[in-house]
Amino acid sequence: MNQRSTFIFTMLCFGFAFLYIPIVLVIIYSFNDSKLVTVWGGWSIRWYMELFSNENILNAALLSFRIAAITATAATIFGTMAGLILARLREFRGRMLFTGMIASPLVMPEVITGLSLLLLFVSLQNFIGWPSQRGMNTITIAHITFSMAYVAVIIQSRLTEVNESLEEAAMDLGAKPARVIWDITLPIILPAMISGWLLAFTLSLDDLVISSFVSGPGATTLPMLIFSKVRLGVSPDINALATILILMVTVGVCIAAWIINRQKESKAIS
Repeated sequence: MNQRSTFIFTMLCFGFAFLYIPIVLVIIYSFNDSKLVTVWGGWSIRWYMELFSNENILNAALLSFRIAAITATAATIFGTMAGLILARLREFRGRMLFTGMIASPLVMPEVITGLSLLLLFVSLQNFIGWPSQRGMNTITIAHITFSMAYVAVIIQSRLTEVNESLEEAAMDLGAKPARVIWDITLPIILPAMISGWLLAFTLSLDDLVISSFVSGPGATTLPMLIFSKVRLGVSPDINALATILILMVTVGVCIAAWIINRQKESKAIS
């Protein structure tokens, strides 16, 4: 192994260590019996028991997962439609404006996005009486607004790599555009749609700033609850909660990878 390869391998090891050692420490300290986070007091699952008996955390987690699931599904649908328009309809009036509107949530600071959405909801409440109060619905709409932009970019980048001759051949054989999209385009971009769904789910579950602007009384998401608890000092049950979230994300990624690999294998066989 030459010096260049040794240097690259060393930097790679440092990079992975920097990313994953803190996660491993969080998992280990979630089984700590001590009330002090930084003091090891032996192995125990007491903080998991206290976590599952804490109604505030459970309600916040349930609300966050409901919002994330709805957000990911809606963002995938709208983002896929936007990505199809950008990739297939290359010339139409207002394309630059549409592209800018899709890309703006990617570069807009979250504080500005949250403030603008808050002003929008307040104005709508004054003019038409909806929403009557800020809560789950307003948070979900806000999350869909910025999550669909990420999905649109993923779908567009995938479609640019797809050979359009398959779609053109199907249309030449008499298939209608809707049939072509359903039978040809969607199966091809299914891995990208799964990736977009997972990304939108993660972004929604992780969001703190925008949720803080558009939430109301009784609508406390999990990141908001964790942030409020961390400000008073990290408690061991937060480590247990973080470990459960890491496990859930890992299982979700593994399932998505399995689905994508199965699809690739079926294509290779056919």
